[in-house]
Amino acid sequence: MSKKHGKHHPGHRPGGGVTDGVDLNGGTRGDGPGDAGRPVAIPAARGIVSVAPGAPFDLAAVDADADGGLDKAWAKEALATERARIVELQERLYAERARSLLLVFQAIDTGGKDGTIRAVLKGVNPQGCTVASFKVPSSEELDHDFLWRYHARTPGRGMIGVFNRSHYEDVLVVRVKGLVPDAVWRSRYGLINDFERLLTESGTTILKFFLHISKAEQKKRLEARISDPEKHWKLDPGDLVERKSWDSYQQAFADALGRCSTPHAPWLVVPANHKWFRNYVIAKTVADTLEAMDPRFPEAPKGIADLKVPD
Repeated sequence: MSKKHGKHHPGHRPGGGVTDGVDLNGGTRGDGPGDAGRPVAIPAARGIVSVAPGAPFDLAAVDADADGGLDKAWAKEALATERARIVELQERLYAERARSLLLVFQAIDTGGKDGTIRAVLKGVNPQGCTVASFKVPSSEELDHDFLWRYHARTPGRGMIGVFNRSHYEDVLVVRVKGLVPDAVWRSRYGLINDFERLLTESGTTILKFFLHISKAEQKKRLEARISDPEKHWKLDPGDLVERKSWDSYQQAFADALGRCSTPHAPWLVVPANHKWFRNYVIAKTVADTLEAMDPRFPEAPKGIADLKVPD
């Protein structure tokens, strides 16, 4: 996988290479609520690997230990700046109430989905944000099509929605564990692409982040949970069993990334061994995407500036 090296900016270590974020959507921002269905170009932060649409993807070629050449102390400080941008832009998105943003997080066990969501969205107005965590489907959910439970949790106008795991579980876990026939999960790639196109054309911008960690890093994180009693609640013994299927999951992830990275909803692979790097580049991408959406406060009714508050 080729990598482009950009100019250094504050925070880059001398000699550190970075991967350019690629604009896959090819769209332009709309001029307000009337353009709610127009795609928004996704400005992936440097260091994130953008998956090209329509081509096989080699996940093993991405270095999970990459840090984009950034300085750790600088990135931690810069994270606060990006969070402040997100908070400000979210207020405008919520007030405009014309479009929405969906953040999708996928990763192998211990990949850092929970920690990323906490770090990136700290300070966001909870009235304008929803988080959905998808685990084993209920009996009611199993009585519907596989996308039913996900569609019901997509963000409404003015909202930021977060999927902690997502509709991709139905081409990942079900594939590795053999829960459905091969023909069933293979047919779902196209259905997922159609689902995401529908959301995009309805005014939802989709950011899909795959948090990529190495097998050695997962072992380190699992051992940390075992050794710390205060982290025992986070450890599911089943995670140790799932680890035995590492290679199968990596192939399932790679196929999903390649088959479901599209112009309207590209996949962004984030090297995630370094949490400080992961948090910064994702926060910057979210902030830059909201800025590209350019949400605007609605016009005030005429004469409101002349109103007087009675004593």
